[in-house]
Amino acid sequence: VTPGSSHWAFEDSCLQDGNQKLFPCEVCGRCFATDVLERHGPICKKVFNKKRKPFNSLKQRLQGTDIPTVGKSPQPKVQPVRKSNWRQQREDFINTIRSAKQFTLAIKEGRPLPPPPPPTSNPDYIQCPYCMRRFNETAAQRHINFCKNQTSRPVFDPIQMAARLVSRAQCKAQASLKK
Repeated sequence: VTPGSSHWAFEDSCLQDGNQKLFPCEVCGRCFATDVLERHGPICKKVFNKKRKPFNSLKQRLQGTDIPTVGKSPQPKVQPVRKSNWRQQREDFINTIRSAKQFTLAIKEGRPLPPPPPPTSNPDYIQCPYCMRRFNETAAQRHINFCKNQTSRPVFDPIQMAARLVSRAQCKAQASLKK
């Protein structure tokens, strides 16, 4: 029930209080004596018509400290609208189903298996220049940096490592003989 509506329980039960007759408030519906209602009316209207700002507890906690308050969050980046390639996806799906049917039919009849369909590539994917795999934009950014670091690392060669160990052992042996 909203304030000011005639359905408030107080409005119907405004009885006389001893010598005075009680009247309902137009805003909240509570009953008051005439002289009290004159004081109550403007205050009640002011309270119910006032829009309260939402309380910001973060701002209250940070008040008086050196921590700067966080401003408005930046607007999300508007991503470019990509052209839909649903037709290509549909064709790829149909070709995959057809080749799968041919494959199962060849197995049932005992014929040699047909060649697999050519792989399809999503035009939205970006190819890694180091390993030639394809990724979406965000994954490609992460992967290309990773792959670049991996390819620049020295490769572990067990034969070369064994040769190093042998030469070190020989150097130590010669050093110990000289002493």
